[in-house]
Amino acid sequence: MMPTTTCAPRGSALVIVIWTVAIASTILAGLQIVTYRQSVLGSEALSRVQARWAARAGLETMLAIMEWHTENPDPEDALAMINELDDNARGEVETGTYDIRHFVDEVEYLGPLDEHAKANINLLSSSELLNIPDVTPDVAGAIADWRDADDNASMIGAEKSYYANRGVGYEPRNGNLRTFAELELVAGVWPEYTRGEDWNLNGRLDSNEDDGEQTWPDDKPDFVLDGGWSSILTAASRNSPNAPSGYARLNLKEAAAEEVMERTGVTQAQASSLTTYARTANARLENLLTTPLSVLASGGNSQTGGGTSGGSGVSSGRTNRSSGGRSAGGTGVAQTGPGELDAKALGKVLNECTVTPWLRSGPGKINVNTVSKRVLEDVFDMNPKLVDTLLSRRDARPTGLTSIADILEIPGMSRDVLAPLAKHLDVQSYVFTVSSLGRSKTSGTECEIVATVDRSTLPAQIMSYREP
Repeated sequence: MMPTTTCAPRGSALVIVIWTVAIASTILAGLQIVTYRQSVLGSEALSRVQARWAARAGLETMLAIMEWHTENPDPEDALAMINELDDNARGEVETGTYDIRHFVDEVEYLGPLDEHAKANINLLSSSELLNIPDVTPDVAGAIADWRDADDNASMIGAEKSYYANRGVGYEPRNGNLRTFAELELVAGVWPEYTRGEDWNLNGRLDSNEDDGEQTWPDDKPDFVLDGGWSSILTAASRNSPNAPSGYARLNLKEAAAEEVMERTGVTQAQASSLTTYARTANARLENLLTTPLSVLASGGNSQTGGGTSGGSGVSSGRTNRSSGGRSAGGTGVAQTGPGELDAKALGKVLNECTVTPWLRSGPGKINVNTVSKRVLEDVFDMNPKLVDTLLSRRDARPTGLTSIADILEIPGMSRDVLAPLAKHLDVQSYVFTVSSLGRSKTSGTECEIVATVDRSTLPAQIMSYREP
């Protein structure tokens, strides 16, 4: 009798085993792929977190330095804080590095961007607006109408009815512009003018802003950032209730002569003249730069230097370019006699005092220690030779100009040139835009934080924050 064979069942079992192994291998391979992808995604997420916190470390460093110098000011060194900000613009943390830089006058610098190096759009007159490249009379009128408090359109401006007729969905603010980007809502203003190549308004040259026509925006691949109007205009700069010394500014309209003497070191006669002038109509401290104190206190003409010149006292720097900025009106203010102010006393008064009560933060002045060449030439129409002299003398002083009165020492600075400019000038900066680029150590992944910081009061306030 033949034995029974079991080959068929064994063959079937072998096929089943092979299929089982194949299916298990497929599942395992799929799990490996999923796990690998999750691992990659996890590594990328970790790298982004490392880069982001490295960028945040840079911002926090800048904040700490600003707050320390706001609390511990050095009135004898106008550049102390700015130099420390620049010295700490690059740094390293455990998991990454940060780098903070910006462009001014088409040159790249380490450190945050000083908003006081630019002219505040809310403080410019119509004639000053017309000095800006590509600003036509209708655009200047539209900007003025956007800022003023009424709905009455100027001759070639644009008011509420203009925007309503075009169905844009908004109307003029009838107040100060709150951000620079808001300027693009004004009739006749185009982003190509305001932003130039700096399409994200971060003040630094990004790769897509230096590659020609490869990616938006169109730009010139020359390793230079052309920021358009954003290079010379701002809406972010703010004033401060505090003087460079750190104390609240002394209001001369309310102060007693003894308080003025103690705060500024002036004599009794000078303090009395200052408080007398402060209580006159339309008193402005910058007039002390162009007119003797005794003349102002007696109600004299602040534009003609007390009758020492037959001119109007106000003229454009470029109208006298052949004379290098000098005019027939003389140079500076002649402070003579026991009741007048010498340069030191004048600087102290300008730094420590005010004739306007501080109610809330408003548009800030230009810091003469950081203002760019383009701002002085393109916005305020100053003589280029005089601008070069001013900037070279400024840059030659390690502590900067500690008072606006120091400008009187600049060769060629006449009262005709200084008079219309003085109301715009200061020696301190309170608002900075920090573009902090963080980079992960493990992968090189980058993350940028752009924040605008106001240090005019403590604690410092972040006016805007974004991660492009």
